[in-house]
Amino acid sequence: MNSSATTNKVIDAASLRAAREVAYTEFKNTQAVGKLTKQLSKLTDQLLNQLWSSCNLNKEAALVAVGGYGRGALFPYSDIDILILLPNENKESGGISKKVEQFIANCWDTGLEIGSSVRTVAECISESEQDITVRTSLLEARYLCGQKSLFKEFAKAYESAMDPRSFFQAKLAEQIQRHYKYQNTPYSLEPNCKESPGGLRDLQVISWVSKAALLGNTFHDLHEAGLITKRELTELNRNQRLLETLRANLHLIAGRRQDVIAFDLQSPLAHTMGIEEESSRRASEAIMRRYYWAAKAVTQLNDVLLQNIEALLFPQESKTTHPIPGEGNEFFIERQGVLDITDPQLFQKHPEQILRTFLVFAQTASVKSLSATIFRALYNARTKMDSKWRTSPINRALFIEILKQPEGVSRAFHLMNRSSVLGRYLPAFRKIVGQMQHDLFHVYTVDQHILMVLRNVRRFMVLEYTHEFPFCSSLIAHFEKPWLLVIAALFHDIAKGRGGDHSQLGKADMRKFAKEHGLDKKDTELLVWLVAEHLNMSQVAQKQDITDPDVVKAFAKKMGDERHLTALYLLTVADVRGTSPKVWNAWKGKLLEDLYRATLRVLGGAKPDASSELAQHQEESRTKLRLYGISDASYEDLWKQLDVAFFLRQDSSDIAWLTRHLYNKVNTDQPIVRARLSPVGEGLQVAIYVKDQEDLFARICAYFERHGFSIWDARIHTTHHGYALDSFQISGSNLVDEGGSYRDLIQLVEFELTAALSKADPLPNPSMGRLSRQSRIFPIQPRVHMMPDDRGRYYTLALSASDRTGLLYTISRVLAKHQVSIHSARINTLGERVEDVLLLDAANLGKNPKLQIQLETELLEALST
Repeated sequence: MNSSATTNKVIDAASLRAAREVAYTEFKNTQAVGKLTKQLSKLTDQLLNQLWSSCNLNKEAALVAVGGYGRGALFPYSDIDILILLPNENKESGGISKKVEQFIANCWDTGLEIGSSVRTVAECISESEQDITVRTSLLEARYLCGQKSLFKEFAKAYESAMDPRSFFQAKLAEQIQRHYKYQNTPYSLEPNCKESPGGLRDLQVISWVSKAALLGNTFHDLHEAGLITKRELTELNRNQRLLETLRANLHLIAGRRQDVIAFDLQSPLAHTMGIEEESSRRASEAIMRRYYWAAKAVTQLNDVLLQNIEALLFPQESKTTHPIPGEGNEFFIERQGVLDITDPQLFQKHPEQILRTFLVFAQTASVKSLSATIFRALYNARTKMDSKWRTSPINRALFIEILKQPEGVSRAFHLMNRSSVLGRYLPAFRKIVGQMQHDLFHVYTVDQHILMVLRNVRRFMVLEYTHEFPFCSSLIAHFEKPWLLVIAALFHDIAKGRGGDHSQLGKADMRKFAKEHGLDKKDTELLVWLVAEHLNMSQVAQKQDITDPDVVKAFAKKMGDERHLTALYLLTVADVRGTSPKVWNAWKGKLLEDLYRATLRVLGGAKPDASSELAQHQEESRTKLRLYGISDASYEDLWKQLDVAFFLRQDSSDIAWLTRHLYNKVNTDQPIVRARLSPVGEGLQVAIYVKDQEDLFARICAYFERHGFSIWDARIHTTHHGYALDSFQISGSNLVDEGGSYRDLIQLVEFELTAALSKADPLPNPSMGRLSRQSRIFPIQPRVHMMPDDRGRYYTLALSASDRTGLLYTISRVLAKHQVSIHSARINTLGERVEDVLLLDAANLGKNPKLQIQLETELLEALST
């Protein structure tokens, strides 16, 4: 800090702001984060001392810094946590209470955003025994001013009450919960540099448990105690410095407390830290790759140190070991639930034991992780993992053997990636470790997405998870060599980031792997085909009309046989689920399953026969209606008005539900609106039956937009006698979140939508729904493509744009303006991107060729707004 900042004492809000700005400027120039956090703490110390003295509290209480502020490491917008320590006998004194209140008010008046607690020594000990968060905060207590004897009394009482063993177990349980909250991965595309696995909190956990166990206050102390090596000490300090530098810069860029490395901050963050754009990579990619490698190292170091500290705290238990049964496992033992080795030099002497470690891990259900000794030995043997090691027949056989294991495969691959063994064995995989994905539906880096897909495939095979996707579990149970699908998962996106079509580029990697590992021609061709076609099924299911026999027939031709179809279906479900929790939903699952079943019938020799499908759907619907006591003759008039397409596009349960509500209202003059809980996931299914009108679809969408509903499927039908029978799958509305029930929501939708359709009010202007932060950072160029079908009856309108509230209403309003009717709609939301396909009536479009150009132009303008 310059001389003015050190000589001018901080006595008020203005001098604090000025001194902070000086510190910020120096940090921006030097990036010396340790100096910054100490300076900010010291400046805050000065002002708090001044305010404390002005309230005449020095002889009556003690002021203590706790939490991060207690550590003396204050970030630009961190909380300033303080403890006002009162003597037991003066707790109820009115005079001291007023002074404390005045002190706290003065802190806020001067711009100090404090988190304060007022306790006696006894209350501190009592609260800390009940709440691990309080116990942790008090662990870092630092005396600031006031009664020093009172602080010493507290420190002595706290140390006496501390049980290092129970504290260790509580912090470990807390860390497991925190990691679970962040999907147990440091590889989120927008990670929290403080709380995510591999973030600063993982380093703080090490400091807390070692301090509680009286092992030292710094990482250097742990090195002196023999708990970490010199290299690990260097890594800890280097990665802590990087994470702290990232966090400090995030705070200053955002101008507030900001710990999430959000997309819109990644480029400014890189620039601030001296990383510039290059022709081959973005600056944001470079800074994030540095973060991921640091987080990966921190995760491993956290594991190593916690194991070593646990061994000291529980010495008797840590000495208990069990041999691992099985031929070739003589070098391995189990120690307190982790896999260990008998010789720290094992991998240096026998490099073939490196991959065997992960095979033994997968085969031994009782072990949950690898020992600190193994992690260190793997690092020390990194030079042994060379081309000779990769091409060894023993290692190739071991790798395939790991893939074939009935259990533990995804956990083994997770550890292989964490220890960098996977990248050293598969150089192509190493290239995509920490590789960003600049789109709106992936939330993980490429390597983490691949491991998520691999995990999803494996879960289909594991008995405990059959309840998640019973149909997939049933299929994979009868699939020959299911481990081939694990290989396909490992390679399906391995060529991302190279430029070009990764599906095609990945074929060469897949073929090379299969050849080197001795897979036969049949299995090789299946794997290469899966990598090339892994996007095909989701595209057909979500963008084409899978009730169209021609669509199913063309897809079946591409599949060739049941084995290819089943393999692609299983990989597709696992892949879509592995992109983001937001992308997968029950509706997408149903589309994929419907396409699978329809294609399987064709491959089994059944021709896509609309009449047989029609008869089957109608008979199943009749059976359901009879359960309600509704005779076949009752709904004959209604069914006569419905075309073949209606019966083919609807499930029998939907047909029965709609028929129950409409069979005696065929020629009604009033709109009929019925809603129910969606049979395919969360949300509602809403049906509308009303005399058709040109702007009907737009009016319905306007209602849903106004009430905050998202439409994720729309099925539009027009009866022979001119009625619209439309069905929507919707989600959203915060009514249930606010304490209402779904029954209330159903009644509200039925009443309000009926009222809205009964009026002939002009269409409202669409609201300019805000784009999400992700959409602003990774904008989608709106695309509109319109073309007629072969028969000239309909036009297909394909739209692609960033998602926002009211987008479908905006589109439908443009179509209504030009009196273009919508025959059917396929709504497809991929994270923050929409890809909708509408089938438009060709009546007006066919008469006026210029209308198509005008429509495309206006739709592009609407999507770009």
